[in-house]
Amino acid sequence: MDNFFLIILPLLIGFALDSLLGDPRWLPHPIRLFGWLISWFEKRFNRGDYRRLKGALTSGFLVGGTWLILFLLFRWLEAFPVVYWVVASVAVFFGLANRSLIVESWLVIRALKTEGLEAGRKQLSFIVGRDTSQLNEQQIRTAVLETMAENLSDGVIAPLFFYALGGVPALFAFKMASTLDSMIAYKNVRYKAYGWFAARLDDLLNFVPARLTALLMVLVSFSPGGLIHVFRYGHQHASPNAGYPEAALAGILKCRFGGPNVYHGRLVDKPFIGHYEKPIADRDFWLTALVNIASALLMAGGIVLLMLLKLNA
Repeated sequence: MDNFFLIILPLLIGFALDSLLGDPRWLPHPIRLFGWLISWFEKRFNRGDYRRLKGALTSGFLVGGTWLILFLLFRWLEAFPVVYWVVASVAVFFGLANRSLIVESWLVIRALKTEGLEAGRKQLSFIVGRDTSQLNEQQIRTAVLETMAENLSDGVIAPLFFYALGGVPALFAFKMASTLDSMIAYKNVRYKAYGWFAARLDDLLNFVPARLTALLMVLVSFSPGGLIHVFRYGHQHASPNAGYPEAALAGILKCRFGGPNVYHGRLVDKPFIGHYEKPIADRDFWLTALVNIASALLMAGGIVLLMLLKLNA
C-alpha cells in the first residue's frame, strides 16, 4: 500500500470521526486499558527499594511494548488493505481528543452560568488536577482556558505529530507515555521516585509539540501579541512545555494565566503568564474553541500536504 492508505486516509477518517463524535462514554477506549495496566504495575512495583529504577523499567516496558505490539500488528495488516485502513482510522479517532476537550470545557462554563459556583467547581474538578473547592468564578474560567490550551498540545497536536512520524504505533506509544505522566508523575511521597522517569519522558516527548502548538495558535489567530507572549512567558511555567500554548493563548486573548493554585492539598506559587488583567468572558471561551479547531485543522492539513508532496516527489 502507498502512503495514501497507510497514513493519509486513516488520518482524514479518524480526524473527522473525532470532530463529529468526540469521546462517547459508552464506547470502550484503549486509554482505559492503558490506565488499568499502569495501575496493575504500580500496585506491584511502587514499593520497597529502587522505586526510581522500577518506575523507569515499568514506563519503558509499557511505552516500548505498546509501540512494538502495534508495529507488528499493522505490518501484518498491510496484507489486508481494507482492514488496515479501518483499524488505523479507528485508532486515529481514539488517539485524538479535541471535540471532547471543547465539550468538557463548555460543560464547566455552562454549569457555572446555569447552576452556580459550586456546580462550576465540581464540573471543573473532572478535567483539572488542582483543588477547585475554593475557586471563584474568574479562577474557574481561567482554569478552563488554561486546560484548553495545554490539552490542545497534549491531546491533539502531539498525537498528530507522532502519527506523522511513525503512524499508529508512534501515536499510541505517545499516548501511553502521556497516560503514565497523568497517573504516576506526581511530586508526592507515593509517586516522586516511581514516577520520575515517566515525568521526564513526557517532558521530552512534548518538547517539540508544545512549541509547535503555540506557533499554530499564533498563525491561525494572526496574533503578533501571541507570538510575543510565547517568547516572553512560555518558559516561565513550572512545566517545560505547558507554558508555551498557555502563553500563546494569553497573548491572543489579551488575558493572564497562572498564579498561585492548590494541587493535591499543597499551595503551588506559579508565576503569572501574561500581563493583561482582564475578566474572562464567554466570548473568550468561544474564541479559544475556534483557535483549537483551526490549529488542529492546520496541523492535520499540513501532514496531509507533506504526505502528498512526498507521494508526488
